[in-house]
Amino acid sequence: MDIETKLDLARKVGEEIVTEEELRKLFETKSHPVAYDGFEPSGYAHLGSGLMRSIQLQILMDAGIRFKLYVADWFAWINNKMGGNLENIQRAGNYLVEVWKACGVDEKKAEIIWASDHVKDPEYWKKVVSVAKVTTIDRMIRCGAIMGRRQKEMQYTSQVLYPAMQAADPFHMGADICQLGLDQRKVILLSREVGEKLKWYKPVAIHHHLLMGLQGPKKMGGFEENERMDEEIASKMAKSVPNSSIFVHDTPEDIKGKISSAFCPEKTVTGNPVLEMSKYIIFNRLKSFDVERQQKFGGSVSFGTYAELEKYYSEGLLHPSDLKSAVAGSLIEILEPVRKHFDKPSARKLMDVFKEAEITR
Repeated sequence: MDIETKLDLARKVGEEIVTEEELRKLFETKSHPVAYDGFEPSGYAHLGSGLMRSIQLQILMDAGIRFKLYVADWFAWINNKMGGNLENIQRAGNYLVEVWKACGVDEKKAEIIWASDHVKDPEYWKKVVSVAKVTTIDRMIRCGAIMGRRQKEMQYTSQVLYPAMQAADPFHMGADICQLGLDQRKVILLSREVGEKLKWYKPVAIHHHLLMGLQGPKKMGGFEENERMDEEIASKMAKSVPNSSIFVHDTPEDIKGKISSAFCPEKTVTGNPVLEMSKYIIFNRLKSFDVERQQKFGGSVSFGTYAELEKYYSEGLLHPSDLKSAVAGSLIEILEPVRKHFDKPSARKLMDVFKEAEITR
């Protein structure tokens, strides 16, 4: 595969790439660069952390990138997820790995790594301390956005430790690329800066889009200085807000009910979570997107690309209720294998931890 095709695939995933020129050089010098993405295991997996992750993973692997999926159990512990119970967090981590497998992630192609294994290595802590030695406390506090915390919520010493650990992670994994969500950009940029200061290397940043929650856009998140990025982070689908999320093992009835109540203004494309699910999920998993309508409302219509759907909707040729019905039907179809997988007793048992433990923001 030529370099331009690889870059096009990376652009399909990356809403922001820092920098494209560095990524080009990386593709020119390495046949199989290594990327990583990390997740705090702390609740049910939704479309973003489960299905969309597997889609993006495959796109990047098609470009020759080797992937490491990081189960950030110690980070969830520091962030006081699930009541700060590390054992429950690790049980949730096993569930998350099962979700990725059910969504199509091949463990033979994507390596699973746990933070709890990193912390057993003295060399890891040497890297963390090295990062801390060249980073101010103020900078660490500003990185609190990566935890879903605003600066005023950064009250404990452990919270300052979190960014130092995450900034050290790519170097301990040997990752050439940090391929995380846009909400993690502050610490990824810190990794790039400390890598240069410590004469390690500068990992390339590929920040993927954050799937919007069903409630629609939220203003004044207080996470980023950039207004557009701040809104995207504040509006993202969140497992701690069940009605704003489609979970990967939701029943067909749940999916229909949630989407029927979703924010979906007529003719509006920007900030429309129902269209977002079409763009990032449906058109990456199905060959076409089909809308069934009565003849008096224009009859059934099929779209081969998201651009066609967006234009049609923006011109008022498709009513929100028809769009919602079609999106719900497509998601039910796409998620059926995952739902069936979690009907198995062994997989269903992994979900018991969420019945017993507190799911916190």
